[in-house]
Amino acid sequence: MNKMDLVDRKLLNIIQSGFPLVDEPYKEIGDQLGISEDELLRRLASMRKSNVVRQISAIFDTRRLGYKTTLVAMAYPPADLHKSALKINEHPGVSHNYAREGSFYNLWFTLAVASDESLEDTINDMARRTQAQSHRLMPTIRFFKIGVNFDMVERKSAAFDYSPDGFNKPVSKDWNKPVTLSDFDIQAIRELQEDLSMVSRPFDGMAQRLGLSNQDLYAMATEFQERGIMRRYSAVLHHRKAGFKSNAMAVWEVPEERAEEVGKIMAAHTGVTHCYQRPTFPDWPYTHFTMIHATSKGGCEEAISEISRATNLDDYLILYSSREYKKTRVRYFV
Repeated sequence: MNKMDLVDRKLLNIIQSGFPLVDEPYKEIGDQLGISEDELLRRLASMRKSNVVRQISAIFDTRRLGYKTTLVAMAYPPADLHKSALKINEHPGVSHNYAREGSFYNLWFTLAVASDESLEDTINDMARRTQAQSHRLMPTIRFFKIGVNFDMVERKSAAFDYSPDGFNKPVSKDWNKPVTLSDFDIQAIRELQEDLSMVSRPFDGMAQRLGLSNQDLYAMATEFQERGIMRRYSAVLHHRKAGFKSNAMAVWEVPEERAEEVGKIMAAHTGVTHCYQRPTFPDWPYTHFTMIHATSKGGCEEAISEISRATNLDDYLILYSSREYKKTRVRYFV
């Protein structure tokens, strides 16, 4: 696509923060921007074609839907990394898969499996088939933040969602516990997770297939959010194509007695999009994981330095992504 102008950037800000659940959402966004619905659809189509906008759909909480999920670190000889990463990609439960520089573990991916499957067995099988030198399961122990959001006007990270329970609220003790879902809930999840069509009234077909009015569909989406099933309905951007070319995973060695205090400080930084506490191992003393996106490597390092000063911690590693092998949303109940 051509270079984005200010209207494009404002458009991206709107659809990231909360896509309107109304009968004519593209018209409503166009009205906010002072452009016609046709003009908005043309701009959005261009950004989809160039993969700046990956998808517009509901974002669900994997664990609350009953799926088991974990971050996985694997180590490969450099010559074997590429072919192994492609083989890992074949599993439909792999949603994010990155080659990262900065540690012995050079491939990092997230995996989700259904409740009746074993994460450990699945990952052990993946490691065996790809002949990984070593691998570690790094599930979430404590959750502090997930809030990918880029201010495209100011060209900086603007991540703000602290927890599934809402902005800057304590994380619920049930954040990782499955909720009871009816058959109709599952039907609605299947519909809401699909990429939204580029037509004037994109929710009509979805509501009709469910036998609902549009208003009932929107109410159901709101109820899903209140139950902690759905985080939001919004667009996901390809951060590199949107100008955020540097992606760092900073991992920190944090004393257990400071785990919650430090996690909250890290989560408060707008440059941090994800913040979790994970288990340690004899070869891995790092407990806290912070994901940071910036337009440059210097921007990432500035954010990490600010976090280091704010927490008074300097035992950390920075793992930069060198290649994105996969980034997609898990498709549930399919």
